[in-house]
Amino acid sequence: MIPGGREARPDHFSGEIVRGPAIAVLLVLAASAAAHEAPQVSDQFAPEIASSVRPRPLVRAKRWMAATANRNASEAAAAMLRAGGGAVDATIAAQFVLGLVEPQSSGLGGGGFLVLYDAAAKAVTTFDGRETAPMAATPDLFQDKKGEPLAFMEAALGGRAVGTPAAPRLMETVHRRFGKLPWPQLFEPAIQLAEKGFIVSPRLAAQIAADAPRLARDPTAAAYFLPGGIALKAGDRLKNPAYAETLKALRDGGASAFYRGPIAEDVVAAVRGARNPGQLSLEDLANYAVVERSPVCGGFRAYLICGMGPPSSGGIAVAQILGLLESSNIAGLGKDSPQAWRLIGDASRLAFADREAYVADPAFVPQPTAGLLAQDYLAGRAALLSGERALGSVAAGQPKQDRTQLFAPDPAIELPGTSHLSIVDADGNAVAFTTTIEASFGSKLMTRGFMLNSEMTDFSFRSQRGGAPVANRVEPGKRPRSSMAPTIVLKDGAPVFIVGSPGGSQIIGYVVKTLIAALDWGLDPAAAAALPNMLNRYGPFELEEGTAAETMAEPLRELGYGTRATALVSGVQAIAIGPEGILGGADPRREGVAVGE
Repeated sequence: MIPGGREARPDHFSGEIVRGPAIAVLLVLAASAAAHEAPQVSDQFAPEIASSVRPRPLVRAKRWMAATANRNASEAAAAMLRAGGGAVDATIAAQFVLGLVEPQSSGLGGGGFLVLYDAAAKAVTTFDGRETAPMAATPDLFQDKKGEPLAFMEAALGGRAVGTPAAPRLMETVHRRFGKLPWPQLFEPAIQLAEKGFIVSPRLAAQIAADAPRLARDPTAAAYFLPGGIALKAGDRLKNPAYAETLKALRDGGASAFYRGPIAEDVVAAVRGARNPGQLSLEDLANYAVVERSPVCGGFRAYLICGMGPPSSGGIAVAQILGLLESSNIAGLGKDSPQAWRLIGDASRLAFADREAYVADPAFVPQPTAGLLAQDYLAGRAALLSGERALGSVAAGQPKQDRTQLFAPDPAIELPGTSHLSIVDADGNAVAFTTTIEASFGSKLMTRGFMLNSEMTDFSFRSQRGGAPVANRVEPGKRPRSSMAPTIVLKDGAPVFIVGSPGGSQIIGYVVKTLIAALDWGLDPAAAAALPNMLNRYGPFELEEGTAAETMAEPLRELGYGTRATALVSGVQAIAIGPEGILGGADPRREGVAVGE
């Protein structure tokens, strides 16, 4: 639900992106056209989906809002906003705190994607802070001597999986462009918490217990998380003086203090000296650069949905799914309708088929992004949804592209060691930032008070299939494909909804669910985040166990789907903006908190 906004109507429009260092988003409202309604079928199996996941309280504000995955991080963001800082300042301060209090999900040893709305320029731009493969990496990195893929944990634990960390350079890059407060001020909350100690949260304690045998492999991680061989418990006070010293070095020397000198040397030593050594070098660190990219935007009702383009598949997939549903009557069918979820599920399957065939680092693989989002292409794919039952099989489409090359599809594993924050400041600037170290605690390697990522496992372990190359194969200097989907929704050229989630390749479904819940079903951000998760990536429906989503199993099976009840631990942070104010909601499945004034 957008506060003060009119109810979403099935108006159609096209969006044009003006590309450049600051990318303006122009909304061109097309003539009103009646939307096609999905076939009207009996919803005899439609149960009332009253979530057993209790929504967090909705937070209301007038000037600014910050929603992050941890109260300490939200308070750090709020401190910057109260001090006159902007959304970028608040983002940076929150990220430094998240790396301390939520080390299983993000930090200095990882990276992320940041989508930003610049109110002064009325422009959306995005920053690619994705980790890169070491220059010594080869396509057979995750293969055995016979050319077969390694077992996942054989690849993920230790230095082999570590890509060049990106977070420090990303934070510095966006601060130089959009920061208002002095760089050193942004470090104060995290340094204070690291030196004085913070209370271990239940989620962190549970993650430490679950990963204890793997954390024990690295002496530094073991000493920190398993002191005396005993896993930290919820309620323990934990100090991290090594992290405080690293932050002080960054505060005083900028990102260069991380990418050159003693910190860089320790990072490389940790990677190369691990049990499963990696190939990261000092040159890889010294040469890392953030890339500013044009947003990927697609129309839905009266809105423009803008997100991150390749190497993330998130922006394309979210825009495709909503584009495929544009002519459907999802709003009329409602959140309790199996037919609504059939449409959402099969639209997602079509988007995932395209994702696995085409999306990769655009510096290495020509990306048919415009073709994948072209109205005629989406109309053709949407026609596949016109039946009343699940699609039997799903394959990638054939979008128009500048250069044609046949790539083999490959669904690389993507684990949910990720976090998200959404922030709006008093000047109308907005940030959606998804930050990650890939798996829980990344590679399980720790140095200088922070964890090192395992992002290399987001590449396909196979380099080819049937003689055709895999688009997302490992290559030197390449950025692995991601599903992170930080999203800013515009209406009449201004942001009205900011959202994102952790969750690996399930991120796309979490974000789509929240957007449809807010834009079509009229739910506020807290209720939209709490709505039971029902995802479909590859055919079977994943239904969130322990919630009313499980009651949809029989109706979905009647429509031709396999179903599986499983834990679907989204971490949505959502903000809605309207004439009457700002609404903030945090996903109750994790420890997120929205703060606003």
